[in-house]
Amino acid sequence: MHALVVGAALLAIAAVGLWLTFGLLGLLVTLAVAGAVGWLADRLVPGELPYGWLGAIGAGLLGSWLGSTLMGRIGPNIAGIPLVSALIGAVILAFGIELFQKRRSRQEG
Repeated sequence: MHALVVGAALLAIAAVGLWLTFGLLGLLVTLAVAGAVGWLADRLVPGELPYGWLGAIGAGLLGSWLGSTLMGRIGPNIAGIPLVSALIGAVILAFGIELFQKRRSRQEG
């Protein structure tokens, strides 16, 4: 009986470990795809996104949401991110950030 309890506990620990590993791997892939989308949007729009690669990841994640909301899920999906609508949304977001930065620099200067 004791061996059965220990075996069940080990099986539960292994299942939780696998779930955490694949969950973390999915999160890392999502962040990598969002970073690539944000980086590409940063290259397409004049100027630069603030905060470097963190800004690119944020632009990719927010751009994916914005593009999916405005146009639906267009293009192939990688890690749950629709690439075409995410890129279009990230470009719109990058243009908005660039306009905001230019306006703010004019007001300060």
